[in-house]
Amino acid sequence: MAETVSTVKMKFENILEEIGSFGPFQIAIIILLCTPRIVLPCHFLLNNFIAAVPPHRCDISTLGAGGLFRNLTQEQRLTVSLPVREDGGPKSCEMFATPQFQLLANSSDSADLPTVQCQSGWVHDNSTFTSTLATEWDLVCDRKSLSRTTGTIFFFGMMIGTIAFGFLCDKYGRKNTLLASYIMTIVFGFASAFANSYILFAVLRFLTGFGLTGIGINSIVLSIEWVDTSHRSFIGVIGSLSWSAGNMLLAGFAFLVNDWRTLIMTVTAPLGFAIVTWWWVPESARWLLAHGKVERAQFYLDKCAKFNKRQKVSSKLKLESLSNMEKQEKNYTYLHLIKTPKMRRLTLLTGIVWYGVASTYYGISFNISGFGLNIYLTHFIYAAIEVPAKLMIYFFINTFGRRKCQAGTLLLTGICIAINLFLPQGLWHVRSVVAVVGKGLSEASFTTAFLYTTELYPTVVRQNGLGYTNFMSRLGVLVAPLILLLEDVWTALPQVILCSVAITSGLVALLLPETLNVRLPETIDDVEKPRGNEVSSHFVESPAVFLESKSTTDI
Repeated sequence: MAETVSTVKMKFENILEEIGSFGPFQIAIIILLCTPRIVLPCHFLLNNFIAAVPPHRCDISTLGAGGLFRNLTQEQRLTVSLPVREDGGPKSCEMFATPQFQLLANSSDSADLPTVQCQSGWVHDNSTFTSTLATEWDLVCDRKSLSRTTGTIFFFGMMIGTIAFGFLCDKYGRKNTLLASYIMTIVFGFASAFANSYILFAVLRFLTGFGLTGIGINSIVLSIEWVDTSHRSFIGVIGSLSWSAGNMLLAGFAFLVNDWRTLIMTVTAPLGFAIVTWWWVPESARWLLAHGKVERAQFYLDKCAKFNKRQKVSSKLKLESLSNMEKQEKNYTYLHLIKTPKMRRLTLLTGIVWYGVASTYYGISFNISGFGLNIYLTHFIYAAIEVPAKLMIYFFINTFGRRKCQAGTLLLTGICIAINLFLPQGLWHVRSVVAVVGKGLSEASFTTAFLYTTELYPTVVRQNGLGYTNFMSRLGVLVAPLILLLEDVWTALPQVILCSVAITSGLVALLLPETLNVRLPETIDDVEKPRGNEVSSHFVESPAVFLESKSTTDI
């Protein structure tokens, strides 16, 4: 079986060499698919802005109907109506049971006065945001968790979408599924901007997340399946950098657009352009051959040859033979990941690492307050640090090895979180620097995981392994917003949990085998009975396979 798979890949690579494995045709595909890739982080991290909870206090306007209260200034009304925090500002969720006029003479003696929950709603500070989910539906105080829960609901939609689109793109093709994803995301994205209730909004965000998954899977797969193995690392860098570009753009969009409804429409609108460009996106010739659609594959291969100014495929018989061999690949299932002892161990360890990588990355990304900077600048810096982090890790993984980089980035991320736990709030400059370094390291751990995982799993079950680790990463992302809600129990608790997860998953990564300059496993037997640390003749294919996985995990 391994020999068959290897032969198939070699033959398709030969066809690509004939028609041009990286030329104007492939560059055009990259450009056409950059727009939807930029939209992804705008939606993934949108909750940083639309779910923000601005400063607020109880609404006391209904108390001024008559009596002494009517003759007081606004400042005096606040004094007699609202208890204050230690910093002197009014408490967010409490008001005095009755106006305390004696505080006009001595405002410091208010500690033991009876209070009640806000009776007539809240007044929100609109200096940063015109409106958010919290101000729209009063998701504050005892309902505060509902605001961040929308993030978990969104990522749950993505988790379900991963399962559904993994099946759909294999059955109906990458291009058709990509169009369906565009349409779903636009329809449900814009619909969520007009939601008139929290429940309806949550449902529509779930469906938006479901649709976005298809964009993430198909856009990168279509890019990768049209180039040879030696250029797939470049495709991965471009796809990964487009994520960072979209992440930085989100900070700009949010700064310019302060209304949550308008912001959702702003970050969804570029998909209208993506639908227009979809007509020029080719279907994957690999998928067409695997499903016996030889004539259609011939059409796209000829178009590729024409764009690249190369000779067309010389023999249709070659394509038919390749198509028959491609069909023989699909004999392995997810059960093969746990059927044998070392595969079970590998599956368990990679699952823990991926959970830790995703949970830590998004836990840090969602926590953009408390560093003395405004949230727009913090978000932009968090996004910008990803660019050097991605580029540096590509060098380090080939110098120090995958295992050391995976474990090291996770452990150092945990250490950065731990340092900020002990630094006082007053040292916000230092805290900001440590937080940004931690964010860069968490991104580096994500990038390392893409490559490392694909080198660990044997060829015959690689896609199944990537599907499983993708599911575990989705689980980590899903839980991240819920972890941050634990700050109401103890302010430092979310950071303690994220620190523990990062360090634990880093230590687990040390239990994995090194794959640098080691022959890649082709079959399950290669994992169960390793052939030793031989330099792989297929090693150059490793970054290629790794970046194929970004289709399902970089989102």
